[in-house]
Amino acid sequence: MACTCPHHVHRNAFCKHMAAVENATDDGTLEAFLSEDDNDTEPEDCDCDGLGDFPCWSCVRTGRTELPN
Repeated sequence: MACTCPHHVHRNAFCKHMAAVENATDDGTLEAFLSEDDNDTEPEDCDCDGLGDFPCWSCVRTGRTELPN
């Protein structure tokens, strides 16, 4: 198990993030990022059609669409 937090990276120690994942799941793993397939699915509460070219918050939050710069 690994983590990118400073406590684990600089001290090579078991951190609170690793403890949380280990206690929250049966096998000590957690998929933190959406797969490419998950981004194709429109959220149930999507409202992008009513916003023109601007994405709705549901699509941004789920990683389906990014906010424009």
